[in-house]
Amino acid sequence: MSLKDRLKADVVEHMKAGNKTALTTVRNVLGEITTREKSGKTPVDLDEAQVTSLLQKEAAKRRDTARIYTEAGESERAAAEVAEAEIIEAYLPKPLTREEIEAIVDEEIAALKASGQELSMRSLGAVMKPVTAKVAGRFDGRTVSEIVRARLG
Repeated sequence: MSLKDRLKADVVEHMKAGNKTALTTVRNVLGEITTREKSGKTPVDLDEAQVTSLLQKEAAKRRDTARIYTEAGESERAAAEVAEAEIIEAYLPKPLTREEIEAIVDEEIAALKASGQELSMRSLGAVMKPVTAKVAGRFDGRTVSEIVRARLG
């Protein structure tokens, strides 16, 4: 079941359960997905990676808003934003640990060396491309790049 299908099915579940916060949050996210798909000259269908990326951005927005509310002394509104962020984050894939990322990077470097390639800092793109595909939004890209640079340097 795709992420979008799961979100749509959960709208019905939240309605039946009477969970207004989750219902509103999931509906808002689905609305954002629909807006993205229909904006532009030709409609597109977002793939799983794009939907995951959108969910990450939506959760981050809510965490930022919660921080702003907390600084302004609006603890109730901050708690509501955090609750929404947690609902959205439940749909995201489990984040990888730094050790898992390092193992993926080492695996890709070993595979490239086994194919006879000489690796240097110029090989950054050759290593980053497959690593980024495997990581797919489950770890900070900048940190992944730093790990690859450290391994190649």
